Amino acid sequence: MPLTQIPTQFSDAMSLRIEQSEARVIKAVFPSITNHHNTLFGGEALSWMDETAFIAATRFCRKTLVTVSSDKIDFNKSIPAGSLAEIIARVVHVGNTSIKVEVNIFVEDMYRDHREHAIRGVFTFVAVDDDRKPTKVWTQK
Repeated sequence: MPLTQIPTQFSDAMSLRIEQSEARVIKAVFPSITNHHNTLFGGEALSWMDETAFIAATRFCRKTLVTVSSDKIDFNKSIPAGSLAEIIARVVHVGNTSIKVEVNIFVEDMYRDHREHAIRGVFTFVAVDDDRKPTKVWTQK
């Protein structure tokens, strides 16, 4: 599902909440976070993705969340040192106690107008209560 589409099975209230919870983070890729190929470490990208997904999921439900899985992560393009990376996270599925967030990273050249899709993945979170037991992720007010 493209990042810009809101799934049709969601209610109007939930669709609005999804739209408002989108998270965007921009990072500069410095040599200190690159590998021997002078490209972003995959683990660093995964960390950025998990954090941005967590922000979007938390903005959506305002509950305590834990990451329970990361689905297939597609590394389509390497991200070189000296570039910018925009991480965009958006809720794509809301279950009873879980929430899935699609995350895309786009790489931008720092000194010219060029932007490409680089990485995509989906992260699943579960809402937990004070006893760390799963709890309802969405309650319409």
